[in-house]
Amino acid sequence: MRHRKKTIKLGRTAEHRKALLANQVCSLIEHQRIKTTLAKAKAVRPLAEKMVTLGKNGSLHARRTALGTLRQKNAVKKLFAEIAPRSGNRNGGYTRIVRLGQRKSDSASMAFIEWVDAAPAAEEKTAEEKATKPKREKVIEAKEPAAEAKESAPTPAEESKPKRRGWLGRKSPEAGK
Repeated sequence: MRHRKKTIKLGRTAEHRKALLANQVCSLIEHQRIKTTLAKAKAVRPLAEKMVTLGKNGSLHARRTALGTLRQKNAVKKLFAEIAPRSGNRNGGYTRIVRLGQRKSDSASMAFIEWVDAAPAAEEKTAEEKATKPKREKVIEAKEPAAEAKESAPTPAEESKPKRRGWLGRKSPEAGK
């Protein structure tokens, strides 16, 4: 029976698991949203929520406790300066897990884990990225100088010679007959 055995082990040793989860939480703090497997997302959620609770406390002891767990000063600084104040009026539930389906290579269940309060900022970012794609007209303009270079290219008689491509370009003995 698995009564009171809450830890998700993820097939790793305790040290490896603690380092993995700390790095995942630091990435979540830095990027506001991370894509990972569903099992890892479920394991990261409690640790991330504990770190936000420490950030809401804001004391020196809470900061040192968070630094001892996460081991990255810039992540702790951002946690206490931006993420914790933004979640000041919530009593828990700071993260959200969004399921994405199966990964093609090994069919593992994938998911996004993100901050509940930061969802609109992540959506706006993707809309801006879509707007910055180059348009077809710019691509056509870029091809025109290449046409000028073609005019100075060798004559078609010189181009008709077959190119040798290592062993693929060699002719078989039968072709020479």
